[in-house]
Amino acid sequence: MKTTFTLLLSCCLFANAFAQTVQFYGNPTSPISSGAVVPSGKQLLWTSGVVAGVADSTAAEGTLARFGDTKTQAINILKNLEKAVKAKGLTFKDVLMLRIYVTPDHFKGNKHDYQGWFDAYAQYFGTKDNPIKPTRSTIGIMALTHPDKFIEIELVAVFP
Repeated sequence: MKTTFTLLLSCCLFANAFAQTVQFYGNPTSPISSGAVVPSGKQLLWTSGVVAGVADSTAAEGTLARFGDTKTQAINILKNLEKAVKAKGLTFKDVLMLRIYVTPDHFKGNKHDYQGWFDAYAQYFGTKDNPIKPTRSTIGIMALTHPDKFIEIELVAVFP
C-alpha cells in the first residue's frame, strides 16, 4: 500500500511539474514555433518595442557606421533585451514570443533586410545553448521614428 501511494504521489508530482512548463508546438524543422501553451497562473513579462542604440557615436548621422545595418541593429537590440530579461531573473530560454518590425534598409538597396534579421535571430534562438524557438511575427513596415533605424523588437517572456 505504501509503495502504491509513493508511486501515485510521484506520478502526480511529475505530471504537475510537466504541466507547469510552456509547451511549444509546430514544425520541428522551422526556426520558430507555430504556437505555445502557457500553463495557468504563470506570470508574463512584456517589453515595449526596442530599437538599436548608437553603434559608433563618432560616426556622422546618416552613415552606416552610426547605427549599422539591419543585422547589426538586431544584434544590438537582442543584447539589450537579453540584459533586460536577465534583470528580471529570466533568460532567453524563457522567451515566449517576439514581434519584429522591419523597415527598408537604405544601406541594402532600400529593401527590407529580412535575412539580416533572420541571421541575428539564429545567433540567440534554436541554438545548442538555447534550443527555445519562440513564437514570432516579422512585419515589414515603411518606417520607424528615425530614418536610420531598420528594426524594432517586442518581447514576451514567461516566468518559470
